[in-house]
Amino acid sequence: MDRLVSTEWLASELGAADLVVLDAGMHLPDAGRDAKAEFLAGHIPGARFLDLESFVDTGSSVPKALPTAKLFAERLGALGIASDTRVVLYDDSQVKSSARAWFVFAHFGFTEAAILDGGLAKWRAEGRALETGMPDVAPTTFPVPDPQRIVRSRDEMLANCASCADQVVDARDAARFAGAEGSGSEGHIPGAANLHFPRLFEADGTWKSPEAIRAEFATEGIDLARPVTTSCNSGVTACVLLFGLGLAGKDDAALYDGSWLEWGADPTMPKEQGSAR
Repeated sequence: MDRLVSTEWLASELGAADLVVLDAGMHLPDAGRDAKAEFLAGHIPGARFLDLESFVDTGSSVPKALPTAKLFAERLGALGIASDTRVVLYDDSQVKSSARAWFVFAHFGFTEAAILDGGLAKWRAEGRALETGMPDVAPTTFPVPDPQRIVRSRDEMLANCASCADQVVDARDAARFAGAEGSGSEGHIPGAANLHFPRLFEADGTWKSPEAIRAEFATEGIDLARPVTTSCNSGVTACVLLFGLGLAGKDDAALYDGSWLEWGADPTMPKEQGSAR
């Protein structure tokens, strides 16, 4: 299964015994939206609700940290997912939250996970069927996995400010990145580049081609032959950049999971203002 699948492909595969579709919707606190209520009101037939908002390690000092391996196994088991299941993730979120869910799966070595190109918005626009309510799911036992992807800590990011070993790419908008007045941000991690995540999408909400994605990173001076770490505000849209990098052929990029919520809250961490150097 490709890591990015079309609505046509999914419509033809719905009902396959080894396929599980997961609603990975999650919204910004000020969006005034309830992901679970929206799922209950209408979702892709047979889909299950991931509850991405709660899919975090609440015992971590990192805000909104990636789930533990134990929580990952428990959640997948509760959703009826086995090690050989194919999973398609989708959302209808401003922050393209299915990319965060995809990274969680990739982080724990689950390779047969894909994102629905265009998400629920495209599915609906094409007049495809929807289903309401919460489905009954037969649970499975999912083995506790080992982490696979690189996740950077605050201390590693601080050391990188001096070494510049990793190119840091911030997915936030230009105003927050710059620390503009009224943005609610003091700026960015010193030396970071800025690529606002919507730039990886076409006007209809589908992903740009691998060539176009590579061009977006090149425009910001990012050399994909060198190490890259992505960051954002809370670790969600940084995963959009990571998924885009994967489409462009780069699967070894790292995530700074704490992102600006952790960095910005620590007065001892250096901050830089203005546009990228």
